[in-house]
Amino acid sequence: MTKSNFYGLTLLLAVWVQSTVLGQSGSGGTYYDTPFIQEYAIINTKALSGLSQQSLASNRSSYVQVLENNQLLHPAGAQFQVWGTLASDQTYLPMAAKKVQAIDNYQGEIVYLDDKSVFANAWAGTLFLKHQLPTAHIFEGGRNFDFLISDGKQLQYISPDSEEVVQLSAPQEILAIQYDPIQEKFWVLSPSKLFQFDQRGKKLIEVASGKNLTSIAFYSPKNQLIIGSDSGYFTFDIASKTQSPLITKIPWTDINVVDTKDDQIWFGTSKGAFALNPDGEISYYFLERWLPGEDVLDISFGKDEVFLLTDKGLSTIVQKEMTLAEKAEYFDEYTQKYHLRNGFNSTLNLYTPGKIETGRLDDSDNDGLWTSMYLASQGFKYAVTKDPETLVQIKQSLMAMDRLFTVNPVDGFPSRSFERSGYIEKLSDPERWQHAPDPEWDWKSTTSSDEVIGHVFVYAVLAELVEDDWVKNKSIELIDTLMTHIVDNDMYLIDFDGKPTLWGKWNPDYVNNFPIQVGDRKLNSSNIVSMLQTAYHFTGKEKFKEKAFELMDEYGYLENLMRPMEIIGQAGDGSDSYSQMLSEAWNHSDDEMYFVGYWGLYRYAFNEELKAKFKQSIVDHWQAERPEKDGLWDIMTALVQPEKFDLEESIWFLQKHPIDLINWNIQNSHRKDLQMLEPNFRRQTTSQVLPPSETRVARHNANRFGLDSNGNGRSMYSPGDIWLLPYWMGRYLEVIQ
Repeated sequence: MTKSNFYGLTLLLAVWVQSTVLGQSGSGGTYYDTPFIQEYAIINTKALSGLSQQSLASNRSSYVQVLENNQLLHPAGAQFQVWGTLASDQTYLPMAAKKVQAIDNYQGEIVYLDDKSVFANAWAGTLFLKHQLPTAHIFEGGRNFDFLISDGKQLQYISPDSEEVVQLSAPQEILAIQYDPIQEKFWVLSPSKLFQFDQRGKKLIEVASGKNLTSIAFYSPKNQLIIGSDSGYFTFDIASKTQSPLITKIPWTDINVVDTKDDQIWFGTSKGAFALNPDGEISYYFLERWLPGEDVLDISFGKDEVFLLTDKGLSTIVQKEMTLAEKAEYFDEYTQKYHLRNGFNSTLNLYTPGKIETGRLDDSDNDGLWTSMYLASQGFKYAVTKDPETLVQIKQSLMAMDRLFTVNPVDGFPSRSFERSGYIEKLSDPERWQHAPDPEWDWKSTTSSDEVIGHVFVYAVLAELVEDDWVKNKSIELIDTLMTHIVDNDMYLIDFDGKPTLWGKWNPDYVNNFPIQVGDRKLNSSNIVSMLQTAYHFTGKEKFKEKAFELMDEYGYLENLMRPMEIIGQAGDGSDSYSQMLSEAWNHSDDEMYFVGYWGLYRYAFNEELKAKFKQSIVDHWQAERPEKDGLWDIMTALVQPEKFDLEESIWFLQKHPIDLINWNIQNSHRKDLQMLEPNFRRQTTSQVLPPSETRVARHNANRFGLDSNGNGRSMYSPGDIWLLPYWMGRYLEVIQ
């Protein structure tokens, strides 16, 4: 077996495993937009000490308090993407004199345990129960304002209905107490035992055991206790009095605290928090997108929030009900507010990590491509909504795209970017910048093939779908200008120096020089046929059609683009070093170029026979891409196969994508719940792709199986190309209603 065939089989195996899980056929049809829960974090930072499982509490109005070394704190100054701090809570004057040793939620209010009593400011202050354990720091409320408290060595039961104080010594150190409202019992946890508290007999009854136990919670949907340890958790079924084996297939097994909310089970660990959902899915919250610190020590629940306390501050996980349409409206405003530079769709680089106010909109190698994808989203949006404000934005960004051609002196050549003169040394890749004929401007050269296919894609979308004469005429003019440059220059993109750019090459001498298993041979053939078809469709100029058929019939470009993805792999040992370099691993930028080009390849096919072939090629590629659950690739496949694409996975991508697009540090490679794969050509690290909420913010040219990323909070990506394009294309194709 050749090496390339081995890699092809590896890829096919990965696709087969994933498609078995997803369902072989895909799920076509239409998604009718309904509310889902969109999560995001609000962070308050402060280095904290002396925390326990009872250092955090909130009431039914989501007022939250933190207890640090007998002092009460509350959040101050934070909002979404603006971190705040924890300040001294001086709401109630008498509280400063209290030696509060634990806090908890009880019947929707915050209750306090100090050295003398259990009390609350709610209920007009009528809850006030004295105890005789001066160092008590653990307590739990029962059904009728009765409480079981502990100092770790002894237990006391106190109740407003009885003057008798039930007290007993514990056989082991007490770690936590949990009340069970169904059986109306208190459960007591030690490092190695679970006890039932017998109030009448004044004793503890051992019911289960384990090692290095840490925490306990009651889970009402299954009438179970959830018992955490430093190496996983187990369940105790109250009715049958049986305990499960230790469960370790979870993100991190060193559990500090367990709590439950409705049908979710939440765990705080030494490496973040995770929620176990009733369908078995795990949601993981780790590092700065979600938390100010790694070590989650306590959990509390508000009305629509989950509060997670770490040694470095408090995170509020907001759980907001939202529809995809509302998320799109937010992202549309977000893009215009933070990400438009001279009309370009740009990244906001943050010169103080995580602080948006320090951001600067910088150029990139792909200003034209990212803007093409954003501008296409607005074209689809306008086709659906006819919103006049969207048309205004289309014209702004189309003017930027047009100026990429006019700012430089080379006929038909699109610059990578442009900027006002005098700043070249502060821009990316300063060696690529040239002075424009207009002394007020500089422009960036060396434009790549991914830029070119993006240009042709967006101009086709605008020319076909936007009912505005200037937009249509300008878009067709730019298609003609760009493709005439390529055809007149023997299928090369010629830069200011008279030489082809590194990647702007579609000439057969270049394309067919690659072995058939090298992706660039298939990709460049697919892209150039797409672009020539698009140019012919909108201009009617025969030279574009003639050139396309010449490449397909005489130079094998049709055979190249129809080559199945299972063939694509690493070049053999006998291949040249350039081919080997280009085929070291699966190239996700190539995927982006393929799919962006599929709009013109399929939609503007010269005839029905070719259209059928192109559909076959597109679906073949989509089958290879399905493991990534990329919403854009899935929805683009609906262009050719609306009855059979991964609709459910498309919606999963759109719903699960975070609204915090800061490029935070991300870590997942330590997780114990993931099934890792051996290194492979595709660089697929796990058997199942993680949701976007748990991975780095990434454009569609990135590997969605990447587990770790060191973003350091230094940039904020635009949703314009990442999210708005698949959403608005889905709306236009009517797979999202």
